[in-house]
Amino acid sequence: MRAMGTATGTIRRALGALYAMALALAAGWAGHATAQTAAEASRRYDYFFLEAMMQRQKGNSDAAYDLLRHCISIDPGAPEAYFYLAQYYLALKDNDRAAECFKKAAELDPGNATYLETLAQAYVTDGKDSLAIGVLERLVAKETGRIDVLEMLVQLYQQQGDYDNTIKTLDRLETLEGKNERLAYAKSEIYSQMGDRKAAINEMKSLAEQYPNDLMYRGMYADALLTNGSEKEALGIYNDILRAEPGNYRAQLSLRAYYKQRHMEHEADSLTMQLLLNKNTGDDARVYIMRQEIAESENSGGDSTKILRLFDSVMGSPQASADMAILYATYMNLKRMPQQGIERVLERVLEMAPDNAAARLQLVAYAWQGNKLDRVISLCRAARNYNPEEMAFYYYEGMAHYRKDDNDSALNAFQRGISAIGSQSDPDIVSDFYAVMGDLLYEKGRPAEAYAAYDSCLQWKADNIGCMNNYAYYLSINGDSLEKAERMSYMTVKAEPKNATYLDTYAWILFMQERYAEAKIYIDQAVQNDSDSSAVILEHAGDIHAKAGDTDGAVELWRRAAAKDPGNKLLARKIRQRKYIKE
Repeated sequence: MRAMGTATGTIRRALGALYAMALALAAGWAGHATAQTAAEASRRYDYFFLEAMMQRQKGNSDAAYDLLRHCISIDPGAPEAYFYLAQYYLALKDNDRAAECFKKAAELDPGNATYLETLAQAYVTDGKDSLAIGVLERLVAKETGRIDVLEMLVQLYQQQGDYDNTIKTLDRLETLEGKNERLAYAKSEIYSQMGDRKAAINEMKSLAEQYPNDLMYRGMYADALLTNGSEKEALGIYNDILRAEPGNYRAQLSLRAYYKQRHMEHEADSLTMQLLLNKNTGDDARVYIMRQEIAESENSGGDSTKILRLFDSVMGSPQASADMAILYATYMNLKRMPQQGIERVLERVLEMAPDNAAARLQLVAYAWQGNKLDRVISLCRAARNYNPEEMAFYYYEGMAHYRKDDNDSALNAFQRGISAIGSQSDPDIVSDFYAVMGDLLYEKGRPAEAYAAYDSCLQWKADNIGCMNNYAYYLSINGDSLEKAERMSYMTVKAEPKNATYLDTYAWILFMQERYAEAKIYIDQAVQNDSDSSAVILEHAGDIHAKAGDTDGAVELWRRAAAKDPGNKLLARKIRQRKYIKE
């Protein structure tokens, strides 16, 4: 029995060992299979993510969007997939999903500054400033030197009215940048809003003491005193500054504002003149002061005497500038002053700044209105040296030559101006530009180029009826594209149903199409509305009546045309033979 028992135990121990081995092998196989599955998933993710980026680069947004969603289904813990997917949600105006994806990316990779910044921006865009602040504080805790992030926090805290945290954040900026004008002024402003006048003053006082020889900081300290109720001390500092530096325009500017607030007009006006003539006052500040004076003058009745005196003083001084002269001319226009005076000021502008296109164009407009065509041409030619990109100068030069019947020079000006036409050009001017070019080219016997110019005209302004009329008429004369000509001409008649020229063109096109009865209706309207009774319209009317079977009416109309154009031999033959004769 003992031997049997020993044998049985041995067998059991052997079976146990075999079982243990089997379990170990099974566990190994399972682990190997799991590792294989994870590696395969990683490879699949990488493949689809790279494909998504390729589609993104190609601009295939739909494909990239679908691939990124598939990437997340393969690996829900991939932050970059959420980050890029969020951008497509933004494009779809789904801000909530975009923010969720940005948030997920930042949670999965909390050390990634780009993810945190983008999430904060998404919150700001969505008006969730509190959430944005939380994210930015996390970011600046990781990257303590981020001045840009701290500046954004200042704005957000200020927008929320959280002045304590605004000051604390400004202090953090000051630690990084050192004490400076920008931060001191910002802190002083916040303290003033908090009602802490003492702190507001002390902030600027500290800056002034740090730079005791800089009068600008002394002036800013005085501004803080004045703003926060310490007028006497502020005025004392301003006067000290002006004793040390009589031309200190910042102190003059602050005192002028003080006097205006207290309606001390004499003192304010004195400082206004000093500032305008002060060589230290910048051009922008000088123009700003003058605009203030104009606005105040208009609000109190619009007496121009004082304003003109100020302008004359500045323009007669070394501080005269083109910007001030432009403002002067604008004011003179506002007050409807004589054109001759305005022109003198604009000419002064060109003396100081010959490249000032606005002043030159205004002078061109005045010359055009006065039919001073040589002056128009002279101004526009000079513009080639200073404003070669301004298409309007080529247009007016061409039109001036056209009015002078110098068609070669006109066409030359228009052709040079084509290169100056761009997407920002005035469609009305460009349209007329091409329309006149078309007329000139047709007169030159170059109909194909004329038609191309007309097409360009209508691309810029599809309802340029003057162009459509001429285009249609020239097509009909040559027998070209009569259906197109009829469509365009009909549009002109609909737009101006009593325009004799347009009615004549439409009637003539119908005549060319042998639609004589319809043509007669429109040509009779043309004659009725033609106050000048032009020979051309009367002759056309006779031709159409003749073809419509009204011979007596045709002869009468031809006779009236001949009276206007006695040298027309073809008309004489028509009357003599009592029939239409084609040229």
